[in-house]
Amino acid sequence: MLKKNYFFLFILALLFAQNSNATTQGDFQTWFNATVMGNFKKKDHARSRFKYWLENQERFGESTTHLTQLLLRPGMGYELTKDLSIWLGYAWIYTGKPLTTSPYEEDRIWQQLLWVKKFARFTFTSRTRTEQRFLENAPKTAYRFRQLLKFAIPMKQHPTWSWVFSDEIFIHKNNFIGRPNRGFDQNRAFAGLGYRFNTQIVGEFGYMNQYIRRVGVPNFCANIASINLIVNL
Repeated sequence: MLKKNYFFLFILALLFAQNSNATTQGDFQTWFNATVMGNFKKKDHARSRFKYWLENQERFGESTTHLTQLLLRPGMGYELTKDLSIWLGYAWIYTGKPLTTSPYEEDRIWQQLLWVKKFARFTFTSRTRTEQRFLENAPKTAYRFRQLLKFAIPMKQHPTWSWVFSDEIFIHKNNFIGRPNRGFDQNRAFAGLGYRFNTQIVGEFGYMNQYIRRVGVPNFCANIASINLIVNL
């Protein structure tokens, strides 16, 4: 038990040192996300195994005073099983201050393996995604790996509400800016509440911490008010 307490104290100390580092740039942001997923219909109106993914994100930075990032991400998927699906898609991203001093656009191709499993007391989501990023200001294509783990735990007395916890790690697979930047890119940790409006629509809101490792400029740490709308049709 004592070893476990020391372990958690060590993790907290690392997070404190990370966020209090004088060379780290900080910001408060607000992120809005709307994701719609659904199945195509067959000629007889039965559900097809082929699926679609439509996502829009708007991220406001510099103390939520202006648009910092805009992301549009459509895709198509295929159900391997009831809980497991594979996906392929495209994304367009605009990035501005404070993440960069020179705003730029990005085209992206993405693939993912999505596993959503409902257990007796919680729903577990694993999203494994790879990306090929074509950045306006980078000489090479950037290859990135992302792994998201998420838990949604319904409240016993209020089953339409859930506790939601997730963490996503990003890894650069190559050096693409002319300087060594391969390896850890960023981490996003989220804790909040989910509300199920009906069988198809879920809202999630809470706190997210984003930490980005950068090369040649200070690292970046954002405290984010995150609001998500997830629609399954």
